Amino acid sequence: MDSLRLALDWTPNTNHTGFYVAQAHGLYRDAGLTVEISTPEADKYKSTPARRLAHGEVDLAIVPSESVVSFHTTTPAVPLVAVAAVLARDASAIVTLGQSGLERPAQLDSKVYGSYGARFEDDLVRQMIRNDGGRGVIATHKPARLNLWQALLTNEIDATWIFLPWEGVEADLAEVKLNRFLLDDYEIPYGYSPVLATRQDFIDQNPDLLHRFMEATAAGYRFAVEQPDEAARLLIEQAHHPTLADHGFVELSQQTVAGYLLDTAGHWGRMRREVWVQFVNYLIRHRMIVTRDGELVMQLDVNKLFTNQFVENQKTLPTIKA
Repeated sequence: MDSLRLALDWTPNTNHTGFYVAQAHGLYRDAGLTVEISTPEADKYKSTPARRLAHGEVDLAIVPSESVVSFHTTTPAVPLVAVAAVLARDASAIVTLGQSGLERPAQLDSKVYGSYGARFEDDLVRQMIRNDGGRGVIATHKPARLNLWQALLTNEIDATWIFLPWEGVEADLAEVKLNRFLLDDYEIPYGYSPVLATRQDFIDQNPDLLHRFMEATAAGYRFAVEQPDEAARLLIEQAHHPTLADHGFVELSQQTVAGYLLDTAGHWGRMRREVWVQFVNYLIRHRMIVTRDGELVMQLDVNKLFTNQFVENQKTLPTIKA
């Protein structure tokens, strides 16, 4: 059996269900694989999944596309490559509480934004404010990552970035009204987030292993779309995590995220080149990509950032019987 180490980007959640479905139904085993799944809690979020991947501590990681861009501009560059889009379209938004009166991005000028400290994050929020006619002047506050949602609810911060199928569902169930600002609505062509990434050298050395892993994983995600309630049950059962204790919430979150998992052709994982081109060009045009030495990056080969070679043939996916 071949071994693979996968680092999640967060606690186990409905973005990750396809991995747990594939694990539960023995698809990885049938593909001759053992897959070890780890979360950032292991070191209390001190090392990002992208950094662990770059350092060779794991073989695959769930990361935002920004991390792939970022590691191509480090010194020396570490060529991380996105091999699948976990979500086919953006499922995130900048949000404020409905009762705050902050009903559009321009009103966030001089307000407190709860930041994850991710690369490009604060600059993108500032640009959203400018695109809405504001100055783009915000104060950033960085609570503990798992406390950002609570910080918004308690008015410690005025706005933050959320995933609609997770915190958005939490808000709906708690009847908390949110003002939601989608990046695309404010002329920001946001990239894929999250993506499944690996290193270029790992691709070069293990193409067959990756094909087997990706076929099993794609089948797991397709099952999560076709049978979200059963997929949610498997996620809860396999992950054994306290954040999944509310079965009703997890089911609703899984039903919601199911609408984001497949592209218009019904395929999981495939990425469109134009999405990468538009996002990277946007970052370059707004002078957001800077090397560790402070030099502006004015060009980047998008073709080196992603590949669809492991998600192209989905007509022969393993079948999963309920």
